[in-house]
Order: sequence, then structure tokens, then C-alpha cells
Amino acid sequence: MNLQNILSEIEKVDGEIFDRLAHVSRRGLFSSLTKKTIAVAAPAIMASALTTAYGQSSGLPQGVKDVLNFALTLEYLEYRFYDAGRNLSMIPNNYKAAFELIRQHEQVHVRLLKTVLGADAVAEPKFDFSAKGTFTDTFTNFATFSAIAQTLEDTGVRAYKGQAGNLMPAPAILQVALQIHATEAAHAANVRYMRGQKGWITGGTAAMQGLPSVVDGNYKGEENLTQANVNLATALAGDSRITADMVSQAFDEILTKDDVLKLVTPFLA
Repeated sequence: MNLQNILSEIEKVDGEIFDRLAHVSRRGLFSSLTKKTIAVAAPAIMASALTTAYGQSSGLPQGVKDVLNFALTLEYLEYRFYDAGRNLSMIPNNYKAAFELIRQHEQVHVRLLKTVLGADAVAEPKFDFSAKGTFTDTFTNFATFSAIAQTLEDTGVRAYKGQAGNLMPAPAILQVALQIHATEAAHAANVRYMRGQKGWITGGTAAMQGLPSVVDGNYKGEENLTQANVNLATALAGDSRITADMVSQAFDEILTKDDVLKLVTPFLA
């Protein structure tokens, strides 16, 4: 999302935000911010809008704060992973800029969530990017680094989607969470492209994503063919062009909080 769109979304949450920002006009604020300041300014501005909508973070329902802290833990993990890998020679030069941009996105997400949560934000944990010895060359082998990146992004997308219902008591925060979710999905597709994979998930095994079987759990359930109580593989059986793989690709499934925590726990030192 560019800055113009960010400001439009902020106004939906808080139509008077610019009146309180020292009477800066929308156009004036937009013109005064450069691309270099977007990552610094946007999270603080949006956090201000959300705080206005809900008061201090203590005014948020506990369930909403729990979801935001869950998301913050995942964003810490992703940001630190990309931060540790930045500028390493094992990343091909033509992919360095993309990974740096993803790193910056995750940093923006961290800052926004921390600002909204305030004193209620969970502390950043320590991470083990070998996943307790599962991966021995995370930051020396691009194939391993990019495979972990894809798995983390795919898992993050499913995690955000799985918590959407729990954010319904706070519509403005739900909207922002869905915007983050969409960006995480773009990250996942981009990493898949760099790995020579399809931009979407096929089936429910890691092997179908070109990944080692050790991350099978991250894709469990993606083989689902039933949506809204309709088995689409059966319903579309008359069209020979539609395969079960196509149906599974067309819909991404959720992961529960417990599922995600089990999957990311090996990365916690």
C-alpha cells in the first residue's frame, strides 16, 4: 500500500486525524513525507488513529490484545529472520532488494503493533533460526534461507486469517490486520517466485510446495476441497479442466493459534 492509500485508510478510522496533527492538511502531509519516511511515519500515524478510535490499549478487549500480541510475536520472528539475513553473500544479488523490502515491511508491522499495544506489548523473544538444529545452514545456503522464508510467510498468512473472527469487536483493527494479511500473502508469492515455485499453495504437504517434509505441519489442511459446505471437486466434476489441485489452490486455509504456536516454537530460543 502506498502512502496515499494509507492516509485514505487512516481517515476512514479517524476523520479528524489531520486536524489534530498541528492542523496539517492531508495534501500537505502527503507532500512532506518522502519514501524514506514512510516506514517511520505511517505506523505512528495509523497507531494514533487506532488509539483515537479505541482509547489507550487498555481499553481494547482482552481477546483483541491477545490476538495483537500473537501477531506481534510472529512479526518479531519474521523481521529478525530477514534482519539476520540481510546483506549476506548467499542471497543472489537480483533478490537482495526484494528481501530487504520484505524486511522493512515486517519492521513496519512490528512498530505498528507495538505502538498500538503500548505497555501491553509482549517483549521480543530470542530466536533460534536453526529451529533446534533442524536447519544447519540457514544463513549460508540460499535454498535453506528461502525455504524457511516461504514457510514463515505461508504460516503467517494462515495465522492472520485464523484470527480474523477474534478481531470483529474492533473493526478498525480488523481492517488493519487484513491489510497486513494481504501484504504477507504478497511476500509469500514473491518468495515462491524467487524459489521457482507457483505463487499459491497446492495440496497439504510440504513436498508439493517444493519444501522438505519437516515443515509438513505448516501445510496441513491445505488439501481441503470443501468450501461453504460444498465439495467443489465434486460440484465441478463435469469440467475435465478442473482438478483437485486447482480447487485446493483456489482457497487458502486457516491455522489456529495453537497450531501456529506449535509450528513456530522450535524457532524460539
